[in-house]
Amino acid sequence: MLRRLLHGMREVFYPSICFCCGTLVESDEVGFCPVCIDQITRDDHTTCPRCSSSIGKHALSEEGCPRCRDDRFHFEGCTRLGPYEGRLREIILQMKGRDHHALASHVARLWAGHAVRLLGTLKVDAVAAIPLHWRRRLSRGGNQTAPLASAIAASLKVPDRSTWLKRGRATPHQVEQSATMRRTSLKGAFKAVKRARFNGIRILLVDDVLTTGSTASEAARALKLAGAAEVHVAVLAHR
Repeated sequence: MLRRLLHGMREVFYPSICFCCGTLVESDEVGFCPVCIDQITRDDHTTCPRCSSSIGKHALSEEGCPRCRDDRFHFEGCTRLGPYEGRLREIILQMKGRDHHALASHVARLWAGHAVRLLGTLKVDAVAAIPLHWRRRLSRGGNQTAPLASAIAASLKVPDRSTWLKRGRATPHQVEQSATMRRTSLKGAFKAVKRARFNGIRILLVDDVLTTGSTASEAARALKLAGAAEVHVAVLAHR
């Protein structure tokens, strides 16, 4: 009774608003209004099962789409929440700021609500977030991808093994580099910690955005070197 009363008083003086558009929402546990939720989670495109690029409805993609067909990935395939545009792009950019914690948690819960439908068929044994180098993690106040991985793991009822994967050295911002430069700069950037036990299991690697797939592929390579049988990738958006 008292808890409901305090919550009601809080909503009077500090009403909950949508992270995207600023309109009032029913509860701060939701974080987004129904219109923005629809815009964030809707994906009207057919996607490439290999890299998650948008493709034509009748395009042949068994061997990948024209964008990824000639690329060698160390992961088996990629699933996305949506394209890197509109509301989804806005919240991903906000999540890269220092005050991203509350937003990342709300996005994580929202994505986790779709995780079973989108990712349950992969039958993975564990989830891991793409790690940041400690300097970048310090500048951002944490890794914005970590809450995503944690929520997905809980939704799929598998362990979160994000602490088993490390970024051993800093790399340049990938947006500023060509695809070739990305692959070169990322080579050997990730490694599994000594206590990791990936032998023979299937891992779901979680990140916010996939562009060329170089980061996810190099992280997947480190997981496979540590014994993982398969690595699948899940991202909020494909750029």
